[in-house]
Amino acid sequence: MTSLAEQYADEVQAILAKYPPEQKRSAVMPLLALVQRRDGFVSKAALQEVAQMCGITSTETASIVGFYTLYHDEKKGTYRIQVCTDLCCALRGADEFLHKLCEALGIPVGGTTPDGKITVEAVMCLAACDKAPMFQVQALGSVHHDGLEYHENQTVESALRLIEELRQK
Repeated sequence: MTSLAEQYADEVQAILAKYPPEQKRSAVMPLLALVQRRDGFVSKAALQEVAQMCGITSTETASIVGFYTLYHDEKKGTYRIQVCTDLCCALRGADEFLHKLCEALGIPVGGTTPDGKITVEAVMCLAACDKAPMFQVQALGSVHHDGLEYHENQTVESALRLIEELRQK
């Protein structure tokens, strides 16, 4: 696979130019976003490349990917449905919603549908406690340009209708 620096030379240089040379580690998140836009996830090789460009260790870069729910270290569905299961949302039925949605799709929580289009996972705090059950849909890969949409006050039925629309795209 072509390196990020080769494939997106202008974008990489523009990102790195925003930071003083002694602070190039600050470019790690935009560079990871560029990798994910290209590949749909951040591979170990890409992790190492970004770490090298930023002058940090691959462990430091991996910790960022592991912490933020919008970065992914493995390829899964084209669309990630991330259901907030924080305490406030759980009190409004988010846990039951998540499990019933996964049951209707025939997958476990964190699983991907057989067509490879939909992954459903639990995440913490999407800042819409009063509108739970709610989820965000993250569209991954260069075709989708990392779109992010929020869907609040959901039912399993409304979520399944949305999933059907996503599958048609």
